[in-house]
Amino acid sequence: MLQEVMQVLPKSIEEAASRYIHSSANYLEEIRIRVDRQIEFIVNNRPYFHPYIATKEDALFILNKLSHFSIYMIEEELKKGYVTIEGGHRVGLAGKVITENGRVKVIRDVTSFNIRIAKQKIGIANKLIPFLHERKWMNTVLIGPPQTGKTTMVRDLARIMSLGVAEQRIQPVKVGIVDERSEIAGSVKGVPQHTFGTRLDVLDSCPKAEGMMMMIRSMSPDIIVVDEVGRQEDCDAVLEAVNAGVHVVMTVHGYDIEDLKKRPTIRELLNLEVFQRFIVLSNQNGPGTIKTIYNEAHKRIYTQQAVEGDVI
Repeated sequence: MLQEVMQVLPKSIEEAASRYIHSSANYLEEIRIRVDRQIEFIVNNRPYFHPYIATKEDALFILNKLSHFSIYMIEEELKKGYVTIEGGHRVGLAGKVITENGRVKVIRDVTSFNIRIAKQKIGIANKLIPFLHERKWMNTVLIGPPQTGKTTMVRDLARIMSLGVAEQRIQPVKVGIVDERSEIAGSVKGVPQHTFGTRLDVLDSCPKAEGMMMMIRSMSPDIIVVDEVGRQEDCDAVLEAVNAGVHVVMTVHGYDIEDLKKRPTIRELLNLEVFQRFIVLSNQNGPGTIKTIYNEAHKRIYTQQAVEGDVI
């Protein structure tokens, strides 16, 4: 269980982490390792601290494991501040940043690691199908603050779209994932670590705006899936994709559709009525709770019921 994570941990931390990893694998979200401080485990969005104090030797061990004992192998990842390992788990890095001409050249003297546990929850998006598919898949925005299950949800939507739903006579379509931070597909050396259908292609570690245009030109997708859209160039690329006849499913940070209206770049897409569905997520009953669903007119077509278990 989570063997890929265990393999990058030194024995001292592996022993400390063992009971959290094996007893809380379904709920463990992050392992945070900081030199000269206690190990932190995030379980069900709550922090738990283990008394073991991480050392510089522990940090060096983890870096060697991540780089296969050749730091030059992860030079590009060090510029971005994270490394994706097998299983799709992402290891965030912090330490001394070296810049060149105002841009990040590398992170050196890494003293903090954030191991984010990748979870694929097959079927988590099934409840969304009746809202998102009417003869064809709709342009959709998933809205939520951090750790509300946006990426997990959009990952499962990509799987469903690329597989089709035989019992509902929904045919599989060509899906292109532009995975700038390697979080949706969790690719390692270009190979997705999560389960998808056969009609799916991934551009890994590619900037969103450029990647969407590359995907349209080279892979002719029916749907593009992209995570955490917000910059002007990203929104311009979304509009270009929609104008080219490609459907878009994307995630954005926010608490509700009103948040999106306050952001100039996203507001333009709203004014142009690019999207037909807006899914607002929360972690009220755990990550993946459907809070509200809006239609293209920004009218509620679903609101979370005041009952336990309204989680997908």
